[in-house]
Amino acid sequence: MGVRKIEHIAIAVKDLQISIPLFEKLLGTPCYLIEKIEEQKVKTAFFKIGDTKIELLEATSSESTVAKFIENKGEGLHHIAFDVENIKETLSDLEEKGFKLIDAQPRKGAEGLSIAFLHPKSTGGTLIELCSSESENNQ
Repeated sequence: MGVRKIEHIAIAVKDLQISIPLFEKLLGTPCYLIEKIEEQKVKTAFFKIGDTKIELLEATSSESTVAKFIENKGEGLHHIAFDVENIKETLSDLEEKGFKLIDAQPRKGAEGLSIAFLHPKSTGGTLIELCSSESENNQ
């Protein structure tokens, strides 16, 4: 599959204004980026911890998957993202191996990455995101 590292761990939160200072205090590092992703109806905040990032996700619409997640499960761990070498090949390979894809094709995510999700029903109950940089996907 070509997983290079854990790209980030995402946590669904109700309010970034409350959660950012909490995580800055907890992690001992400042939030380095806040970004609104219109297509996904979320606002994100990122923290860097070594080679891994923590991403906080706040819904910007009651129709977003993050809003529905919080409504059903409350705030907490939303997904784990893996940095992969070639997202299109990885998706194809995983589908052939029987994993259910939420995204058959990559889409634009935060920080300019191409992203795609695997359905938690095929990954033991954990939502998995695959990520790779745009430049790698245009080769």
